[in-house]
Amino acid sequence: MSDEQAVRQALDSVVKPPARVEAVVARDGLVQVTLSVPRDQARAMEPMRAAAEKAVAGLPGVLSATVVLTAHAQAAPPPAKNPPAGQGAMLLPEVRKIIAVASGKGGVGKSTTAVNLAVALVAQGLRVGLLDADIYGPSLPQMLGTQEKPRVTGQRIHPIQRWGLKAMSIGFLVEQETPMVWRGPMVMGALEQMMGQVEWGALDILVVDMPPGTGDAQLTMSQRVPLAGAVIVSTPQDVALIDARRGVRMFEKVGVPVLGLIENMSFYCCPNCGHQANIFGHGGAEAEAARLGTEFLGALPLKLEIRELADAGTPIAASRPDSEEAAIYRRIAARVWEKLGQETAPAMPVIAFE
Repeated sequence: MSDEQAVRQALDSVVKPPARVEAVVARDGLVQVTLSVPRDQARAMEPMRAAAEKAVAGLPGVLSATVVLTAHAQAAPPPAKNPPAGQGAMLLPEVRKIIAVASGKGGVGKSTTAVNLAVALVAQGLRVGLLDADIYGPSLPQMLGTQEKPRVTGQRIHPIQRWGLKAMSIGFLVEQETPMVWRGPMVMGALEQMMGQVEWGALDILVVDMPPGTGDAQLTMSQRVPLAGAVIVSTPQDVALIDARRGVRMFEKVGVPVLGLIENMSFYCCPNCGHQANIFGHGGAEAEAARLGTEFLGALPLKLEIRELADAGTPIAASRPDSEEAAIYRRIAARVWEKLGQETAPAMPVIAFE
């Protein structure tokens, strides 16, 4: 019997109409189940969802199980100051501040920025966590230099510890070349699992490396954790700035303050002669930040050493602390922490998924 067959057989005795099993993904002891239910009965189905999760978690070889309910929304409700009854409490209650590092498009160096920002926050003497929210393209294992599998105790997953911080990524739970062929509800379930079932402990700040765009992961984060702010990463070129603008507006729409913009690949620095060339333009993110009324946090060069160290799993903020680039990351980290100290986490609205 395959893993999926065993899961479906366990669900047969628990899941009853009008609910139905929409999708099952079982890999390496990690099980994600999506149940489709009528929207008007979703709250009443919560005990069945919990029973299904318990039944799957009890199967031999299952390290962790997540069962999520999905239903098509007819219309998005207006923002609410608190989660409605049945929605559940916000996740990560022991984390003082949670920030998202985001971008409107891929390829702008967002993950490199998130990792180095997290390491720079450690250098501030803070207890730091780093969550890879990119389910389809996790990069933390490569950038942190480890393929270590997390330790599991019961239903609790222990984060990987590296460079002074705690980290978790779906990449630590599956094989490196395994594609995550999941629909939106499965992605949301995996994110909730990495927030709710991981033993993060008491942290001063959790840095969330978001996937590019403005989709399911961004809405899940704004719905399920009290995001204290977002940092937007962009390159200077116009096409990237257009997408960065969308990212800023998205976070504003869900009530998350934008802490500022970072211009990555601001200029190319020749490793031989030190000549600087503005390959993607220069100063675009700073001008855009002024236009949007948010702070410009700093600029990082397109430098070979940053890329090489990231690929080697030795972020420059940790392995070259005396470099100018590491100093820039530390200045940005100090400013972000300063701004978080001046703001209180807003009440998060609840978003209806279409």
